Amino acid sequence: MWGPAMGLPPRLALSALAGPGRSCILGSGAATRKDWQARNRRGFSDFYLQPLFDHDFDESPFYAPKGRSEPTRYVACKKLARNLVRNILRFQKPSRQLVLECNPGPGILTEALLKAGTRVVAFESEKSFIPHLKALRNSMGGEMQVVHGDFFKMDPRHQEIIKPEYDSRIVFQNLGIKAVPWSAGVPVKIFGILPNKDERRLLWKILFDLYSCESIYRYGRVELNLFVTEKHFQRLIATPKRPDLYHVLSVLWQVACDIKFIQMEPWSSFSVHTENGHSEKSKLPDSLNSMKQNLYFIQMTPRRSLFTENLSPLNYDIFFHMVKHCFGKRSAPIIQHLRSLSTVEPIEILRQVRIRPGWTILKLYPQDFKRLFETIESSEESVFKWVYDDSLEDVLV
Repeated sequence: MWGPAMGLPPRLALSALAGPGRSCILGSGAATRKDWQARNRRGFSDFYLQPLFDHDFDESPFYAPKGRSEPTRYVACKKLARNLVRNILRFQKPSRQLVLECNPGPGILTEALLKAGTRVVAFESEKSFIPHLKALRNSMGGEMQVVHGDFFKMDPRHQEIIKPEYDSRIVFQNLGIKAVPWSAGVPVKIFGILPNKDERRLLWKILFDLYSCESIYRYGRVELNLFVTEKHFQRLIATPKRPDLYHVLSVLWQVACDIKFIQMEPWSSFSVHTENGHSEKSKLPDSLNSMKQNLYFIQMTPRRSLFTENLSPLNYDIFFHMVKHCFGKRSAPIIQHLRSLSTVEPIEILRQVRIRPGWTILKLYPQDFKRLFETIESSEESVFKWVYDDSLEDVLV
């Protein structure tokens, strides 16, 4: 169930009680191919979309340790901190802006944000930094709260019981953060450096939270200000012009957010907190040494226009499935994908969105996928629009 229903088309607001995935409420649904073949023997009203296996997550808790933990990186350069503050705040009044800072470490960026007059909530996972951050709060006299916990472990997937410190509902309520309509402005900005080890996993988790309006996105169009590796930066902004990088993540993130590249920083601009409690200059991971990677600072602002009558937190999972299916076999023409995915006549759908039947996905830009999905969802040709094939669970993207 998703939070800020205000500002959406009435049909979506009224359907919110159904919970995510109940796409049939909006006049669509899905059945297995076996069920589709049996269409003459029974109706489709008994079927709902089956949960799709998520290859980007395992069944273990999201925060479960996997070997040696990765050192936490933080901003160590005051000049970089001042530049980041300007880019995070942009043209907004600092006094009205709330920034959640993930793992601030010694508080170099925290201090710069407070000097600018910003309200700050510092989520710090390392206990040794907590006293220093609290002292910084007292000395600066600004609006600052310190939370001991790792923000990136908030609301883990595949967990029925979540510890209070990892439940955003409890944490945000204690912080006095309230939900705003999706159509409103950005209520909260988040700053963080994605841990290299879990970068891909985190990008997928946040994506699911965004489209389902769960976790931090219960509170509105939360803006992410993140440092990511070059590999994932290139993938996030890729288009069909870069077929080697164009990916499911490219489509889903670009449909959901306005992604802005702000600046590039070498690894040497950051420090790490090691397991022995010492801070040292950040070194490039062995796996990346040969690539001489930099970190890329990007802003990801959810689009006001993301949710419509035909794409919502109630049926986003079908949209994900459609995109994953198409990238599972890149060389296949789009009409072949549609015939496998939908009961709606594909020729007419493609005509409406001005896509040629013989095109492959490398001719389709991210917004083309959204238009295609919404056109199928709005079709009146069939009440039951989607077919789910069990074999697609084995498709990796």
